[in-house]
Amino acid sequence: MDDTHISLVHGNGGHYMRELIEELFARHLGNPLLDVNVDAAVLPALDGELMVTTDGFTVQPLEFPGGTIGSLAVHGTVNDLAVSGAVPHYLTLSAFIEEGFEIAQLERIIISLAEAAREANVAVVAGDTKVVRRGEGGGLYLSATGIGVRPKNLQLGLDRVQAGDAILVSGPVGDHGIAVMLAREQFGLHGELLSDAASVLPLTQALLSISGLRFMRDPTRGGLATVMHEICRATKLQVRLHQTDIPVREQVTAVCEILGYDAMYLACEGRVVAVIEASQANDALARWQALPQGRDAAIIGSISTGRAHVVLETELGGERMLEELEDDPLPRIC
Repeated sequence: MDDTHISLVHGNGGHYMRELIEELFARHLGNPLLDVNVDAAVLPALDGELMVTTDGFTVQPLEFPGGTIGSLAVHGTVNDLAVSGAVPHYLTLSAFIEEGFEIAQLERIIISLAEAAREANVAVVAGDTKVVRRGEGGGLYLSATGIGVRPKNLQLGLDRVQAGDAILVSGPVGDHGIAVMLAREQFGLHGELLSDAASVLPLTQALLSISGLRFMRDPTRGGLATVMHEICRATKLQVRLHQTDIPVREQVTAVCEILGYDAMYLACEGRVVAVIEASQANDALARWQALPQGRDAAIIGSISTGRAHVVLETELGGERMLEELEDDPLPRIC
């Protein structure tokens, strides 16, 4: 049998499947709680409110500047917990592998995933693999579930957002979307831009002691504009953004101008949007800017009364509406 690529026998429950799990997945993801010989993991008790999230990952290409689908699966899952105020502890992982997939590439991706998990201080405690027939998948899909715990007295949510609140973002937007697009080497474009994919836990934990913290979200699919529309729909209030205050890297702006993209709608994988009582916004900004991930953080707008629209105040002094996203500008980005 070809031992360099995945075949259907790697998913039949027999010797080759056991070998794949033990010698590739378990070898790199091993920790005291991961036991490949049981069907369920026993988790130690956690003190606080248990939180769980789950997500699927289908990025193309599978390896891109600044990350892989493996590290993205960790970051995407732990970040959903982090912006909810939780500290992530455990992950489960499901891998859907297409017949013919190169085992060496699979190992690189799992190594990347394991490194991201160690950096985020989370353990992969259970998992599953499935092999699909050639042509029935995109090479590799991953699905992850995360478990974390947050303080019992912490209250965050869109229901707490009020008129007058300030809106912050922890760093430049659009890096992930453009980095992945450049990695596809389409349109004759290439560049050195790295994805912003990372754990946002240091950023979120830095704000939790601020009493005026209302809401946090990581602007993944649909980017910053989509988070703003979530706020409008939930609160029936208006969001006003200041274009000159929104951090966007020059390379992202240049690619957007060439190809007609809008950075406001591009995915981020290591940024946080926060809504905070205006009087405490400068304190929050200072806390973020003191962190390596947050040095380019900015106050970018505010919540106001009025029609529930997302209004962008342009650098020329005009205004334009940021409509809700309909088309997918960069498919399979996360």
